[in-house]
Amino acid sequence: MNALSVNNIEVIYDHVILVLKGVSLQVPQGSIVALLGANGAGKSTTLKTISTLLRGERGDVTKGEVRFLGERVDQLTPNELVQRGLAQVMEGRHCFGHLTIEENLLTGAYTRKLSRAQLRDELDRVYRYFPRLKERRNSQAGYTSGGEQQMCAIGRALMAKPSMILLDEPSMGIAPQIVDEIFGIVKDLNANEGVSFLLAEQNTMVALRYADFGYILENGRVVMEGAAHELAANEDVKEFYLGVAGGGRRSFREQKFYRRRKRWLS
Repeated sequence: MNALSVNNIEVIYDHVILVLKGVSLQVPQGSIVALLGANGAGKSTTLKTISTLLRGERGDVTKGEVRFLGERVDQLTPNELVQRGLAQVMEGRHCFGHLTIEENLLTGAYTRKLSRAQLRDELDRVYRYFPRLKERRNSQAGYTSGGEQQMCAIGRALMAKPSMILLDEPSMGIAPQIVDEIFGIVKDLNANEGVSFLLAEQNTMVALRYADFGYILENGRVVMEGAAHELAANEDVKEFYLGVAGGGRRSFREQKFYRRRKRWLS
């Protein structure tokens, strides 16, 4: 069973700008799926469409549907989605800078109405995965490093006890060694607790090293998909993300040797 199914989604901003053009993807339960693409390809818009945060940015879904655990959810509120087990970690982390790390984590459990003992158990669970946060739990989040804030944002999402997390650009602005640490924790959460992940990421090689499957977005369309190890070994993927070819950056749609899968158009 798929934890998440996005079916032929079309998104328009301000009733004028077409951003997503028939995007379809699936996230099987218990898997890590990477959503890859250059800046402006539509990755964040896809995640916000799934979490229904798009409405706050004057975006409208004009076609398609989103299903979570078999049920259509694109008409629900973000709060209702969190209660059903789907949480998003926004690009840029968005921690409450004036609150401590632990206070930030506690806000993630707001919808669960836990007892003090249960809250302590949930905090201990997060601290087991993020020992850095335990060390900094009494520090104001605004005075911690970018990596620690990213850990805090993921830990806050975990406090809601989700079965699936949407991660938007988790490596942005973070030192490479911390990026590997964070992705390693994501892998542990997936293996130990069965949390499914859909992560939008520009750092293609890192994302594919930890993911099971990947989709590549270009100009609001899915132009390539496949098992992570196959995409990581694909010479065209390497060339597209590592530099230029000939007169400039190539588009997959312009290559005769590339055959796009059109499953979402059927």
